[in-house]
Amino acid sequence: MKYNVISHFGHPYHTLESDYTKVPFKCDGCKEVGIGSCYNCNDCNYDLHMHCAIPSPSITHPFYTKCSFQFLARPPGNEARYCNACEKDITGFVYHCMKCGFDLHPCCAKLPMMLDDGEVKLYLYKKVSAPCHRCGRKGRSWSYRSTCKKYNLHVACVKEMLIESWHEIYFGNGGGNSRKLETRIPSLKGTLQTHHRKSKGKVLKCCEVAAFALQFVISAVLGDPTTMIAGVVGSLMSK
Repeated sequence: MKYNVISHFGHPYHTLESDYTKVPFKCDGCKEVGIGSCYNCNDCNYDLHMHCAIPSPSITHPFYTKCSFQFLARPPGNEARYCNACEKDITGFVYHCMKCGFDLHPCCAKLPMMLDDGEVKLYLYKKVSAPCHRCGRKGRSWSYRSTCKKYNLHVACVKEMLIESWHEIYFGNGGGNSRKLETRIPSLKGTLQTHHRKSKGKVLKCCEVAAFALQFVISAVLGDPTTMIAGVVGSLMSK
């Protein structure tokens, strides 16, 4: 069922309308950055990810089979909490397991278990033993890994790339100026070349495929894992 106009407890003054934007925005629900499909109030510059605008009261996740995650408008308790998927702070809307204490950002909770960019299929894992193409480390956060096992990306590393590039959107005052900020995303090309000892042609091909796969991972982390948004992300990536 599709909703074009909704009422939301986080913004009771006006209704929110479904929208689509190619410009990054900061979600007023989970406080994370988004792009693509969203809900907003133009009068108040209030924006929400789709997952934050129409949350499920409770969810389960295949990585935590014994958990039941409840949707909360704010993190429970007074201690700082972090997302078990991306390792970043929880400062707004959250899915929380009261029994185990695990927390997930709404967009992290809804990350697709498989992404297919047409050339490489990427599967979401709770942990992989191979090093990440971004940081070179093993383990850490959830990761997307290709079927051929050549490409591994930590969800945490993708988040860090976005925070580095869009620092003012994440940590600015949330005003309208954020929509005019530089929105380029660094590519993985330089990082990938340091992790491979192949011929120049093979390295170039590997970088091209991995960069294309990265577009889909970023679009998923931003809350809209669609081919269209992956293309928008690709246009924002540094050459």
